[in-house]
Amino acid sequence: MKTKLLLLFLASLSLNSVTAQVTIPVYSYELFYDGYAAVVNEPTTAGVTRLRNDLFTTKLLPEQLALVGSTLQLNVLITAACDNYDRIGNVNLVLVPRGDTSYNTTTAFKIELGRFITPFMNKNISPFEVPYTFNIDNAAKILKDSALNLAYDFWVEFEVFGVPYAAQTQVAGCSGRNDVFYGSLEFVTNEDTSVTNDTFLLNLNFKKDLNNYQAGATDVIGQTVRTINYSLPNAVDNAKYYLITSNHGANAGGEEYNRRLHNIYHDNVQILGYRPGEPTCEPYRVYNTQGNGIYGANPRTPSQWQSFSNWCPGSVIPIRTLNLGNIAAGNHSFKIAVPTAVFVDAQGYIPVSLYLQGTNNTLGQEVFNMYSYDIFPNPTADFINIKATEVIKSFQLTDIQGKVLISNTHNQTDLKVDISNQPKGIYFLKMDFDKGSNTEKIIKE
Repeated sequence: MKTKLLLLFLASLSLNSVTAQVTIPVYSYELFYDGYAAVVNEPTTAGVTRLRNDLFTTKLLPEQLALVGSTLQLNVLITAACDNYDRIGNVNLVLVPRGDTSYNTTTAFKIELGRFITPFMNKNISPFEVPYTFNIDNAAKILKDSALNLAYDFWVEFEVFGVPYAAQTQVAGCSGRNDVFYGSLEFVTNEDTSVTNDTFLLNLNFKKDLNNYQAGATDVIGQTVRTINYSLPNAVDNAKYYLITSNHGANAGGEEYNRRLHNIYHDNVQILGYRPGEPTCEPYRVYNTQGNGIYGANPRTPSQWQSFSNWCPGSVIPIRTLNLGNIAAGNHSFKIAVPTAVFVDAQGYIPVSLYLQGTNNTLGQEVFNMYSYDIFPNPTADFINIKATEVIKSFQLTDIQGKVLISNTHNQTDLKVDISNQPKGIYFLKMDFDKGSNTEKIIKE
């Protein structure tokens, strides 16, 4: 019997060691204000900056990043204040040149990690908090990548848009107030803190609206379709699109209540078709404590929900992961089309976020050892020097978005590339030889 008990105890220890989790707090009950009003001058937690009434940012500290393992879960908690309607919130990861103490949120390189919908909450009725959970294991690779950490600091934006006007008259205690929600955010990870160094990341579209009536929001006026063309400086292995869409426009002409078919294409080949929305919104009814419940006080059947609603107040909006396999260097395209969307009287829109992530397994590899080169210094603040055993016929420098910055013929074994005028970050230097070509990741300090 003692032996059996000992074995059970050891098995329990083993299980706990495998499943041990680490929590990384990021935000704690930050208070959001009226998204339409002037920015308030109210205190925030130390290290947290209010960019707008609906947007906070904070830099992940080295000790926080050191805790990130090979898995990552994002937990968001929204607590009711004085907005009692369904709103959109999201969490963004911002890559800021290392050492910079601030950034411009409208031009920064960032990706959307998760999007959610607030319920119809009355702050005086329990439950007055709603939790959201996202599996973002792919983001762990970004946060752990050694090259990205050398070039960038990682900031986390927390955004929840809200307005208090209805609650000011409908919710006791909200008269005259302009605060809308409290927000808390944490990461949960495992204990595998080994680093990576081959992550490729390309932001393709950040919350840019898709509709059929506005130039820049569609390829062709009258059609709800957008094509995003991009160029890869080198091959990307295990490539995946990460896509978030949600329909907005709570009016007779909007698309908020219509489950339209969304078609997704990669390089003009359809890879996905989906209709947004969950089978039923009933699991979220408990969080919708406003008097009319969740679009009405009475429960609905799944077919009734599917007949008119493409989102559920209190739910997470899906992150759709589209596996592309290995994709070659060169030009590629992503296309989203919602062919039956209507947008009567130019009302409504579909915010789309999209990024490409994969691995750069071919970077720095020599071709059959037929040539070799030394590249130094890397990281650098100004120049990159290359001394090769073979003639470098030409070279090309691109940024992390694939934009070509320098492209020249060369025909010498020594090469010196001036990047002193480029901002801090990651770049790719492709060199062509008689016997092949190679691409190196360059870090500008």
